[in-house]
Amino acid sequence: MWSTDITYVRLAHGFAYLVAIIDWYARRVLAWRLSNTLEAGFCVDCLEEALRAHGRPEIFNTDQGSQFTSATFTGVLLREEIAISMDGRGRALDNMFVERLWRSVKYEDIYLKGYASLPELLLGLTDYFAFYNHERPHQSLGYLTPEAVYRSGVGGGANIVDRFGETTLGQRQTAAIDVASTT
Repeated sequence: MWSTDITYVRLAHGFAYLVAIIDWYARRVLAWRLSNTLEAGFCVDCLEEALRAHGRPEIFNTDQGSQFTSATFTGVLLREEIAISMDGRGRALDNMFVERLWRSVKYEDIYLKGYASLPELLLGLTDYFAFYNHERPHQSLGYLTPEAVYRSGVGGGANIVDRFGETTLGQRQTAAIDVASTT
């Protein structure tokens, strides 16, 4: 399962927007893009890059942002026969792995370096995501790197504890079941 989201980065004169696609099992950043607008194109480019480099997931999770509900973005997922899972409105924790990535990238890189321009941010994030995937150990991965878990297929996963005792199927489960039953 892959997930994506957008966050903003304050620059000296305006904002930049960062989209990333992450593999839930390994927490590996599969692709990312920067833009100075919130149009869907940079999200679609990021998705196409991830698909070219890493194949296709069974399920793709997003929030309900206009970039991810656009015909262009969903069209790529449908063309590739990937089940689409969208978070409930106002439920940021449905996409907790990308939200945790944003916390890491901002506190470990962006806020410390205070990038002034888009080209400077691009260079800095290129270095950071290489570090994040290949060198930075993750507690949730048994102190392995995302790259090590992604390549070996051992040591990752999503151990999500249900603290609310819900017995009904969630949106992601329902979407996966709906796609499986139609194939």
